[in-house]
Amino acid sequence: MAALQNQELLRLTRAPLSHFFLSASASAIRKASSHDEALRLFKLRFQRRRPGLEPFETHAAVFTLKASSSAPLVVPHLHAHFLKSGLFADVHVASALLHNYALSSFSLARLLVDEIPNGNIVTANTMLTCYSRHGRLGEARSLFNSMKEKDIVSWSAMIGGYMDAGHRTHGLALFREMMKAGHPKPDPLMLVTLLSGCASTGSLRLLGKSIHAYAEKNGIEVNVQLGTSLIDMYARSGCLISAFRVFERMRERNVMHWTAMICGLAMHGHGKEAVAFFDRMREVGVRPNEITFTGVLSACCHAGLIEEGQRYFCSMVEEFGYKPQIHHYGCMVDLFAKAGRLEDAYAIIESMRMEPNIIVWTCFLAACKKYKNFEIAEKGIEKVLSMAIPNEDGGVYALISDLYALGGRWNDVERVRKLMDKHSVKKSRGSSFLEVEEKGR
Repeated sequence: MAALQNQELLRLTRAPLSHFFLSASASAIRKASSHDEALRLFKLRFQRRRPGLEPFETHAAVFTLKASSSAPLVVPHLHAHFLKSGLFADVHVASALLHNYALSSFSLARLLVDEIPNGNIVTANTMLTCYSRHGRLGEARSLFNSMKEKDIVSWSAMIGGYMDAGHRTHGLALFREMMKAGHPKPDPLMLVTLLSGCASTGSLRLLGKSIHAYAEKNGIEVNVQLGTSLIDMYARSGCLISAFRVFERMRERNVMHWTAMICGLAMHGHGKEAVAFFDRMREVGVRPNEITFTGVLSACCHAGLIEEGQRYFCSMVEEFGYKPQIHHYGCMVDLFAKAGRLEDAYAIIESMRMEPNIIVWTCFLAACKKYKNFEIAEKGIEKVLSMAIPNEDGGVYALISDLYALGGRWNDVERVRKLMDKHSVKKSRGSSFLEVEEKGR
């Protein structure tokens, strides 16, 4: 498709210069498949620029910058070209250039912002996002407070900056301030930002329900992103009925909606239901992604569905062409290990494309202890011991000591105990957060 577009553009370059050519070439740049292609097309059309057609030039420049956002080394060259050609005088071009610098270099973005002629709210929002992205929240807030005009992007950038940095109290306080002011009205993206920022807190369910109720009361569209966040929030919190209700109300469902439901069911021990959901997704023609397979393999593990897990793992590789990642391998090791098929679990570890991490090994060794099989555990004990971090993996040392005791290796038991004493290792006590609420709501 890209090749055909280029051929058509080349044909147009031989025709008399027209608004049609300029519009078509700008469109081709916008649809370019890579920044190299966008640059070639921009150079081609710039060679034919004429006075009086600047709007077309600025469009082409902005599209070229967007296409080059993932190529930071290209940005300074475009910057120099825009200065030389006079395109930098256009605030849209300057703002797009600032956005590209903000993605890669805070210092360069900060220098550029003072040079932009006739800066506007777009420029200020770009710099606000740049401050937030680089964790400079004090400077971001100063800029935010100084802005005479603020739109939904301004508020979202500042609130998102707080949330991303873990300052949820500040983010929620600013959100309440916006709500009190009555303008602007929250959009779906801002609600997604709030949900994402509070995903790791114990109050997620309460906050999520409040956000959902607000959206319904104020007629805010539950779009793809907000729908995914709500389903994930309810599913993660164990409110599976509410998650399913949101899922069913979605006019269009993509793989993320299905995946959120599958992972939520698996997380809360409904393995068979998660597998059934996965099969239903396949039946309606939705292609699973790598995260979906993590969810369904985890579901098989929780439900002890060994044959199904093997089938899905093979399907992921052979039918869909995904290369297994460490979490996929981990699910398979856990699946076999929990069933007592320790040889099969070890075979999975041996077949991994990457080095097994301590989580995979610990899962395997815990199963070896459960089934009192020191012989196969011995293959991985010293590897795990070399990976363990005293301040973080206290339970691993205790597990290894127990395994050596199981094998009658008392000298090694003493060695591990001395290591624990040397590093002041203690088995971590568990802790949990309980939120009491009516089940299934």
